[in-house]
Parts: sequence; C-alpha cells; structure tokens
Amino acid sequence: MSVPTPSRPAVARHGWPQALGAVLAGLVSMGVVAALGLWAAGAAELPDHAFPRVVAATVVTAVGGTIELSGNAGGLAESDAGMTVVPLSVTLVGALVLAAGFLRPLRHRAVAGARELAGWAARIAVLWLLALLGLSFAARQTFTLSLDDLGQDELGDLGDLFGISPEVGFTTDVPATLFFGLLWLAGVLVLALLVSRGAPLPGRLLRFQESVRPAAYAMVLLLLAWVGLGVVIGLVVAATRGHVAETFAVILLGLPNLMWLALTLGLGATWNGRVEGPFGLPMPHVLDEVLRGREVAELNLGTLAEYDGRVWWLVVADAVLLLAAAFVMARRSPSRMRAWQHAVHLAVALALTVLMICLVGRIAAHYGLSVLGIGDLGGDLGGELFLRPEVWSAVGLALLWGLVAGFLGGLAARRVRHRGEVVPPAQG
Repeated sequence: MSVPTPSRPAVARHGWPQALGAVLAGLVSMGVVAALGLWAAGAAELPDHAFPRVVAATVVTAVGGTIELSGNAGGLAESDAGMTVVPLSVTLVGALVLAAGFLRPLRHRAVAGARELAGWAARIAVLWLLALLGLSFAARQTFTLSLDDLGQDELGDLGDLFGISPEVGFTTDVPATLFFGLLWLAGVLVLALLVSRGAPLPGRLLRFQESVRPAAYAMVLLLLAWVGLGVVIGLVVAATRGHVAETFAVILLGLPNLMWLALTLGLGATWNGRVEGPFGLPMPHVLDEVLRGREVAELNLGTLAEYDGRVWWLVVADAVLLLAAAFVMARRSPSRMRAWQHAVHLAVALALTVLMICLVGRIAAHYGLSVLGIGDLGGDLGGELFLRPEVWSAVGLALLWGLVAGFLGGLAARRVRHRGEVVPPAQG
C-alpha cells in the first residue's frame, strides 16, 4: 500500500461514477423541491397526467432553460401567451447539492492541477448535458380548454356554435436549454471553487484566493441569510394567518425571487413593473397594490411605504446583514489587509451579486384570447405581468453600500483574531 508523501500526493477519486452521483443528486433534489412546490400550488390536479411534465419544465427553467408556450384556437380565434420566470428555490437547492458533489472528492487538498479540475468538471458537464436533453424532451404538454370556463357566456356560445376548442401547451427550446444549462453549471462549479476554503486551486491562482474567496463566501452567506429570513417569515405566516398550501408553494418555488428582490429594494433600488389580470404567480399583496392599474409602475421603498410603512425595515435588515457579511469577510481575510481593501472587495462583490439578482429576478408573463373580436389579447381575457430592474442604479447603490459596510467590517475585525492567525506569547 502506497503512502502519500509531499512528492507523491494522493490521487483524488473523481471518476465517472462520482460524476454520475453528483449529477443525479442535483437533479433529484431539484425534482423533489419542484414537485412539492407544484403540488402545494395545486398542479397535481392538471389533466392528462401532466404533473410529471410540468415538474420537468420547472427544473428546466430553474437552470436557465427555455420553455416556449404555444396556443391554437382555430381559424376563428387568436391566442397568445408567454412567460419568463426562474423558480429560484429550485435553482438554489440544485446549486448547493451540485456544488457539494463537485467539491467532495477534492477536499483535504491544498493544490490541484488545472487539467485535473477541468477533467473532473468535464465529466460532470457531459452527464449534465445528457440529463438536460432527457428533461427537455420530457417537458412537453398540450392542454385543451373549454371556453365556458373562461368567464364570458358569449365566448362559450360561440365555442359551441363553431366548434372552437382552444389548446395551450408548452415545449422546450432544446438548443437554448442545453446552452444556458451548461452556462449555469459552469457558474455553479466556478462559484463553488471560489467560496470553499478547502477546495484546491491550481498553483497560478493561489494568489487570488486571499482577496476573492472571503468576499465570495460573504455574498453567498448574505443570500442564504435572506432566504433563511424568508423561511422564518413564511412559517410564521402559515401558522398565524392560514393559507398553508399557498405559503409552502411560495417557499418551495419562489422564495429567493421575493427575498432577493427585497434585498435590492432595501439598498434603494427601483424596479419597474405592471400587473393586469389574474395570475397564479406568488406575489405579496402590497406588491400587487403598487403594480396593478398603472401602465408602468415604480417599485421602490417610497412607493411601497405608501401602502405599508413596515417596508423601511428592509433598510435595517440590509444594514445588519451586510455588516455581518463584511465582518465575516474580514475575519476570513489575512490580518494584514487594511479597512479600505475590505471596502473595495465587498463593494465589488456586492455589485456583482446585485447584478446577478437583476438578471435572474426578472419576470415577464402575458396571455390573451380573442374569438371573433370578443375578448381582446391583453384585454378582458388577457393579462400581463412584468417586473424588471433599473440595473445600473441598483449596481451603483450596491457599490456604495459595499464600500461603507466593508470599511466598517474591516475596522471591527481588527479586534478579533483571524482564522489561522497565531497569537504571539505574552512578554515577560
């Protein structure tokens, strides 16, 4: 039996079976969360045994895949629909599980060659693409609607007279799903290497770990803290106000969508949006009040405070959690770093984090049906929902918050011994 020595390092066990285990664990965890969330939302009652296909479509969208909605209402009718929303609860669970599976064979090592890391990541990527291909073909379904159920008697009578049976369905854009799914996987694996202190890096990149890893870890901690806060709030709401199923649907499907939106609002960011018509997407009542009935509404602390003054607590929550993240970042950084360096590191990291939230937190959905001119696309039988950020102002505010919080966190960490730092013995 060979014993590892400094000149003969242990060979990491990360072959195809380990890659398969990591991919399967990620997909199963995402599928379970998506299925439970959709079940709580009532999707298990969909006709034609469509529930498994809807679960597959949810997992596809969670990793950046593209689901295309389609409609066919016959020659005397016109239909239109589309939706873009990422179920970030499913995304977050999948990212955490996949990252853990990727890092597990690499633990207890200080350095790994670039070729070794690339080979391990490539194995996971090949199996991931095959799994996405299977999900893409599974995520396809068509439903037939009854005009009598759409709420207007005239349309029901016309449907019976002309034999109109509208069909709606969804399918997957396979090339786009494979491309964005692979891009998502690459982001998860790179972020896992950046965040984990125990993950080995190629020798040429070791000089960057002192400045990048503590900041990346602090931002992941900040995002998870906001999600944890949302879970506590959701459980309290479910226990005190009822609506248990709806609350758990929000937690299991879209909790990060709401909580990371709240993070940016607490920093002072502005989002623009509109709500018209009924939608099944989870949305707090105060957001619906601000966005409904306007061509384009501004969503920020000022407009929200007109309906509920408690939104100012978002500023307090951001301040407390950012200072905690800054302290953790400084605590994990070398003690020789100065407060202004911590400020710069946190500012850049927070700006990139807010940019990510702005990109993945957008929502766009619309639907419409018109039969012989009765019912207008976007009118009584239509609806629209969109929510998009003012990106660069949000990123600029994140830079300012990061500079202040990073500087204060760096000052506070001076009084605390850093990890790995040896305290010299007392003199005399």
